Amino acid sequence: MRILMVCLGNICRSPLAEAILQDKAFKAGLTWTVESAGTGTWHIGQPPHHLSRKVAALNGIDIGRQICRQFRKEDMLDYDLIYVMDENNYFDIKTMSRELWNENKVEFLLNELHPGQNRSVPDPYSGTEADYHEVYKIIEEACNKIIKKYSIHNIQHTSRTE
Repeated sequence: MRILMVCLGNICRSPLAEAILQDKAFKAGLTWTVESAGTGTWHIGQPPHHLSRKVAALNGIDIGRQICRQFRKEDMLDYDLIYVMDENNYFDIKTMSRELWNENKVEFLLNELHPGQNRSVPDPYSGTEADYHEVYKIIEEACNKIIKKYSIHNIQHTSRTE
């Protein structure tokens, strides 16, 4: 499975979501590729925000090698699932995807915790370190649900094909 996490600048929320889900997938024995992108152009080529890097490191995850990039319409073809952090991200990638838009591939990350509510992962960009810890915790909860949801699906699928 190929999963893309999307936020505004690709320096705070989506790099954390990428790393958390990739780490959990690896530990669960799932051969997933998890990546991230932003809808904006401000931080292309830069590493994630220093507080995202710090909070990830405090949780045993290194995101220092990630490089920020912008969402591109071809991502709609290249990924099986695309998780957005908020409503603006959803509408931005819908607009950016143009003729390649596929609403069946796009989901709000927090719908994993609160189905159908389209809640936003708070953007900690202008906040304090405590805000980054809170965002990490929220994203981690959602990623736990994703692992559980798709691990069960993989087990059921594998059982039927054996």
